[in-house]
Amino acid sequence: MWGDYRVWAVLSALFAGLTAVLAKVGVKDVNSDLATAIRTVVILVFAWSIALFRSPQSPAAVAPRTWLFLVLSGL
Repeated sequence: MWGDYRVWAVLSALFAGLTAVLAKVGVKDVNSDLATAIRTVVILVFAWSIALFRSPQSPAAVAPRTWLFLVLSGL
């Protein structure tokens, strides 16, 4: 019937729309910079959770040069 990619595409579109609506409502009475900071913290916690629980590699095992370039690319 549906391939896996179609299910993920529909879910992606659904959550993208939901994110836009929730962001509009969430920023209504809050400074936009503060709202962005709050969302960023949530994403940060979620991303680190995935990285720490699913990755076979420890962040301590990443070479300092690699850390440098990753941090610079994030800036």
